[in-house]
Parts: sequence; C-alpha cells; structure tokens
Amino acid sequence: MKNGLFLAGVVAAAMLLVRPVSAEPVVWSIQAEQLEYRVGEGSDITAWDAGAFVGKDALRLVWRNEAEYVDATKTFETLENQFRLQTPISTFFDAVAGIRVDTPDGPDRAYGVLGIHGLAPQWFEVDLDLFLSEYPSVRFEVDYEALITNRLILTPSIELDIPLNDDVETGRGGFGPTFEIGARLSYDLIDRAIAPYIGVHWERKFGESASLARADGEEASSVYVVAGVRLLF
Repeated sequence: MKNGLFLAGVVAAAMLLVRPVSAEPVVWSIQAEQLEYRVGEGSDITAWDAGAFVGKDALRLVWRNEAEYVDATKTFETLENQFRLQTPISTFFDAVAGIRVDTPDGPDRAYGVLGIHGLAPQWFEVDLDLFLSEYPSVRFEVDYEALITNRLILTPSIELDIPLNDDVETGRGGFGPTFEIGARLSYDLIDRAIAPYIGVHWERKFGESASLARADGEEASSVYVVAGVRLLF
C-alpha cells in the first residue's frame, strides 16, 4: 500500500512542478452525476456519485465521492473518496494522480491512483484508473449523453472493476470482476443544473468475487429501478 501511495505522490508532485503558473482565472464546479434511490428484489439502496474541482485548465484538484447505503442494514456498503490532480496530456485527455480512501462499514482501504480521464471519439466520457496498494485493482468507466431533445437526455453507463489480488475481507476475489451497467433518462429543468431522472441499474459479480458474495448469503447479480436527480453548479 505504501509503495502505491508513494508512486502516486511522485506523479502528483511532478504534475505540480512541470505546469507553469499562468494568469488564467481559477474555475470551480460542484456536481452530482448520480444522486438516487435504487429499488430491487433485495434491499433498497441510496447511492450517489458526486464531486467537485477547482483550478485552471492546466491543473485542477478534483474531489470525487461515491457511496452506496443499504437501507435494510443501515450501513454503507461503499463509501469512497478520491483526491486527484488532473492535467491535460492531449486535446481530449487528462492524466490523473492522487489517493483513494475507502471507509465503508467494514475494513478501511487506502490506494494510490494513476489514470486517464477524457472524451473518446463520438464524445464518450472515459475514466481508466489503476488503484495501487497491497490490494490493487483496475477500474474502467464509460458513459454517454444521448440527446433525445434539448432537455430530454438518455445516459447509458458501464463500469468494470477488476481486483488484481484477493481481498476476502471486502468480498473481492483476484481477477473476479464486478460489472455494472445502467441507463438513466433525465429531463433538464434548469439549464442542465437540475435534472431529475429515472432508469435501471444492473450489477453482476464474477469468478471468486461472486463465490465470496454467495458465501456471505448475497446474490451475485442484482437489478434495480432507480429514481434520482443530477445536479451541476
């Protein structure tokens, strides 16, 4: 774990050193891409994916917060914070370096983060992150905003999380991926700042991760109907 945090720290420090100070204004934003309630066959879940950034085009400090709160047990199944520096490496992609800290109602974990974030052809938003610790993993996320009208937007999303080592305490088996896919239909009420939505969310664990879930009396696959709101300020 220390090696992963050290490597991410070195990359983050290099980002600070190689970017010159410019006179461009500092910008900031706060957003919640997902703030929703999920209803499924098992326990219902309150979930969110939110964050903020501050900085300039050449270098930004980004905070990202993700959580899943299980109503039946009154516990956080997931509670993740990332603090990342982000700097351009091409017209459409940024390099990312920072730390990730998980503090759910279970074992805490800390990781170094190295990755890329940006827009692929056809305007797919992509995140590819390597989380470095004694329990390393790779996460790939992609979503796309399809405009049905100027206000009605369909946003499909895919997330693939692959543990590279066993972490039995958190129910993650080495190379036993978790796959999530969703589709959310939103309506922009106020110039994209407030957009309520409805949709579906499906997730499935494979390999050893699925075996660990079943051993704990959980399902390896879950489907939810979701309702929520997207916020951008």
